[in-house]
Amino acid sequence: MLKSFLPGVLLMTFFMIFGCGQQNCQKESVEYVNAQLDKLAPVELECDLSNLSDSDKKVLSKLVQAGKIIDELFLIQVDTENPHWLKTLESSPKDKPYLDLFTVMFGPWNRLEEEHPFLGTKAKPKGAGFYPEDMTKEEFHQAIAASPELENDFANTFTVIKRENGQLKAVPYHQVYADYVQKISVLLEEAAALTDDPTLEKFLKLRARDFLTDDYFESDMAWMDLAGNLEVVVGPYEVYEDNLFNYKAAYESFICVVDHEESEKLAVVSKYLNDMEHHLPIPNKYKNFNRGSSSPVKVVTEVYSAGDTKAGIQTTAFNLPNDERVREAKGSKKVMLKNIAKAKYDKCWIPIVQTVLAEKPLKNVSFDAYFNHVLMHEMSHGIGPGIIKINGTETTVQKELKELYSTIEECKADILGVYNMKFMIDKGVFPRDMEYSVYASYLGGMLRSIRFGIEEAHGGGVAIQWNYLFEKGAFITDENGKLDVDVSKIEDGVKALSKDVLMIEALGDYKAAKAFVDKYKVMSPLMQKCVDDLKHVPIDIRPSFPVVNELMSIK
Repeated sequence: MLKSFLPGVLLMTFFMIFGCGQQNCQKESVEYVNAQLDKLAPVELECDLSNLSDSDKKVLSKLVQAGKIIDELFLIQVDTENPHWLKTLESSPKDKPYLDLFTVMFGPWNRLEEEHPFLGTKAKPKGAGFYPEDMTKEEFHQAIAASPELENDFANTFTVIKRENGQLKAVPYHQVYADYVQKISVLLEEAAALTDDPTLEKFLKLRARDFLTDDYFESDMAWMDLAGNLEVVVGPYEVYEDNLFNYKAAYESFICVVDHEESEKLAVVSKYLNDMEHHLPIPNKYKNFNRGSSSPVKVVTEVYSAGDTKAGIQTTAFNLPNDERVREAKGSKKVMLKNIAKAKYDKCWIPIVQTVLAEKPLKNVSFDAYFNHVLMHEMSHGIGPGIIKINGTETTVQKELKELYSTIEECKADILGVYNMKFMIDKGVFPRDMEYSVYASYLGGMLRSIRFGIEEAHGGGVAIQWNYLFEKGAFITDENGKLDVDVSKIEDGVKALSKDVLMIEALGDYKAAKAFVDKYKVMSPLMQKCVDDLKHVPIDIRPSFPVVNELMSIK
């Protein structure tokens, strides 16, 4: 692909900043950059604040300010050179397309094309900014072998690994990112002082404190009890950015308004959490009956998102917290971002199914089936193995599966989402006539995730499902090459895949996970053909938040 060089002044700036040669200061053509931006459909997210009190709006203003700092913080977690790139791009009006793509991707790597660099030629570090760029896995393991007492700190979710005097050292987030977390902590304290909601006040005060200690247990417990009009996530959670070990959490924020009526409609599902655990297709000894039974479901309108959740592909729903201590004590909360889901459905999902599905499944797809599968996906993150024992030693699935964990866990949540939808239909929670719609909508939606790239955790997890279920004959193609469902095989196929993935997690079996991923996380010819047929369809959305201007003007 042809590349052009940065204009003279900018090129000199990059020489000074990075000390790079001309080759390393290359950038992709503006045509390439614009083509990548075109893959993300622009959407202005609507959010009605008219029913909120003045105090709620003032709280939102403080939280948006904190979210903007989260954006800055995540940018350096991705790569410590990112602020230099950003400053240079902002100084050059002619580079606005590059700035726009850089802002979407939180760095110079295209998350839609397996981290392809569109600025410079440096490959994205697998460990992002969490480890020294030249550190190998072997060096990491050797350091622990030489000093076993370091293992907990090295594998800690909230430490950065640095090299000092030739030795690796784990440094807590609140020290590495001190300037950022202190500013966020102050804003959260100010928001807590403004709110009339006692549950939110408690959470914000505890979270303000925990930003300065990296121990989020108490504030995560308080987050589970939020009961007002605002749903707020702010902190380090997901480990997808750490592709070296999946140990290190990235900062993110969701600032949302609760739709109480819609939340109550879906809350009935959470009452069946223990029944879902009992129903898992694995021996009882591997089931997790120790997790808390609380599983609140919130349907919300997203006001603003920040950091990890906003990089590249937008989040439709989430299941938090990830701390197994909180999950065992209280359970987890499922939050559904309905305005995001509807925008994705309209802009991306419908054009996909119209292109690839056979006549019968196409007639049976629905937003309700799509949205409820998203709900069951998030529910399914909260069931199954979490804390496990290997050779008598307590550990976690995440720690044992290492860099494979995110892909395996996303695959688990997706396939169990379908498995549990059928279970809820059998229980009478969802109507019986939704069953075929679930399978049709699930098949049609798979390509949306695969188009994110199968190296990404969600896309990779769906690639596994696609290849496994086609191998089992649960999915087929008709005489026109369109995708179809074999209703005689789909239920057994879903159950078999659910069992296989759950047992990998239950046993913490890294070798089995590696073999499974290597076999099924591949771009099959049929998958590639479908992806090629969808080149005209946006891959995802690129949201803007017009309500933020209103909030930022509040005094």
